[in-house]
Amino acid sequence: MVGAPETVTLAMHIPDNFISPSTGAVFYVIMIPIWVLCFRYVVQHSTPEKMAYLGAGAAFSFLIMMFNVPTPGGTTAHGVGGALIALLLGPQYATVAVSVALLLQALLFGDGGLITLGTNCFNMAFVLPFTAYGLYVLLRKVLPAGWKERVAEFVSGYIGISLAALCVALELGVQPLLFRAADGQALYFPFSFAVTIPAMLIPHLAVASIVEGLVTVVVVEFVRRTAPEIIEANARASAATSVADGGGRQAAHAGLRRSAWIALAVVALLSPLGLLATGDAWGEWGAEDFMSATGLDYVPQYIAHGFSWNALLPDYSLQGLPDVVGYILSAVIGIAVMVIVFRLLALAAHDKSAKTA
Repeated sequence: MVGAPETVTLAMHIPDNFISPSTGAVFYVIMIPIWVLCFRYVVQHSTPEKMAYLGAGAAFSFLIMMFNVPTPGGTTAHGVGGALIALLLGPQYATVAVSVALLLQALLFGDGGLITLGTNCFNMAFVLPFTAYGLYVLLRKVLPAGWKERVAEFVSGYIGISLAALCVALELGVQPLLFRAADGQALYFPFSFAVTIPAMLIPHLAVASIVEGLVTVVVVEFVRRTAPEIIEANARASAATSVADGGGRQAAHAGLRRSAWIALAVVALLSPLGLLATGDAWGEWGAEDFMSATGLDYVPQYIAHGFSWNALLPDYSLQGLPDVVGYILSAVIGIAVMVIVFRLLALAAHDKSAKTA
């Protein structure tokens, strides 16, 4: 009997062949101008100091997406970190950081797809941070004093990733309505909105969105106490005191940078904890076990025989090494790549500012 699986949750990373190439192309068309505008904004407005924070934020986003947490139904989900980058630096910076993290995951580790990269970036690198930032700015204006900062931070992260999860559900749920073979079988993702929306929203609202909200509060509050002037929302207010407190600011930023990289090292060492979560997010299984994982009596044509990318380190593992070691090495590789990428971006930003000076 063909039907919906009994207990599933959908991965935030949509893999190749779960949506049609035409759907993927639509989201590339949407994301290309967004990437151009956000990248241009970052290059024009960033400083080497801010770019260093952006590299740390991208590395953190990469790492937190490696941490799978158990969710209702015996499956797993993860945070993204897009909200906290948006609140600390601005949503344009978050779009660049999370997009780079997603590209690295797809190319090196096979987490997410290349055809679906534009779609995944739309959900996690655009919808999430811009929603979170907009909510944060609004809530800070309307909430009463006291805990309004923490409430605004948590709600922005919680709603931001929840809305991104809803977008994933809609993108996947529309596939069987648009793309079917002559015999009625789905060509790509086979389940409609009746399955995808609750399968995405329930585990996120219950677990993953809470994780995103809490991480946002913890990190933003730490930065607020250490170097509050780097938070985008407080940039104008702190500008008046930036000259008078230059030495103190430099010391605070140096301490914050050290704390950030120490924290990343600790998170990288702890990343194998993600292996402890039992179950898989829907989309982390291949065609060979598709039927057993979903309860269908067939494998959609293009999931069985579609585009395939041979990642260098699939599933964050290295052949011949224990999973724990492979996970830690993958985390270290991810951090190293982020450092190199954002050092290059910092040079580009410096050259841009030097030419306009």
